[in-house]
Amino acid sequence: MDVILLERVEKLGAIGDVVKVKDGFARNFLLPRKKALRANEANRKVFEANRARIESDNAARRGEAEKDAGSFKDAQITLIRQASNTGQLYGSVAVRDLVDSLNADGHKVSKSQVVLDKPIKAIGLYEVRVALHPEVSVTVKVNVARSPEEAEMQAQGVDVMASMFERDEAGFTEDYDPNAEPGATAEVQSEQAEG
Repeated sequence: MDVILLERVEKLGAIGDVVKVKDGFARNFLLPRKKALRANEANRKVFEANRARIESDNAARRGEAEKDAGSFKDAQITLIRQASNTGQLYGSVAVRDLVDSLNADGHKVSKSQVVLDKPIKAIGLYEVRVALHPEVSVTVKVNVARSPEEAEMQAQGVDVMASMFERDEAGFTEDYDPNAEPGATAEVQSEQAEG
């Protein structure tokens, strides 16, 4: 299906471009969200008649988005989640979690504006893109950790998982007796030696 774009659509085109898209994409996404019109003679005339207004509306929205983008400078959110010893989260960080945190910090963001390329399933630092307008996007740093202290360490650049495993290696080591019964602990062995 050929459509006339009413706003810039990423990987597709700019305002006024006539592009060929799959029917389902047009019917289910572009047309209901008023991002495009079917490309026929009547719609072309309507678009050309309103082109100046459509472009000025877009410029006004872009200007507003650029103004909002200034408030996102060095924006960072911290999410505290439960995770296993290997750093895998029990569950994942959803777009809704990011939107709630950003809104709590005073940034007005909707779910459709957050672009999460791949799910966040482990602790660490991530960069998430927020598209405030089809032509204006900002990057937000997301710090996912198990505790506020761990989040602070990650923010300073410490690899929490690597440092945790280093601590484990330097931790408790059990006395090894080559003559012991398999599975016996050091206390049991010392009792057998005394008895």
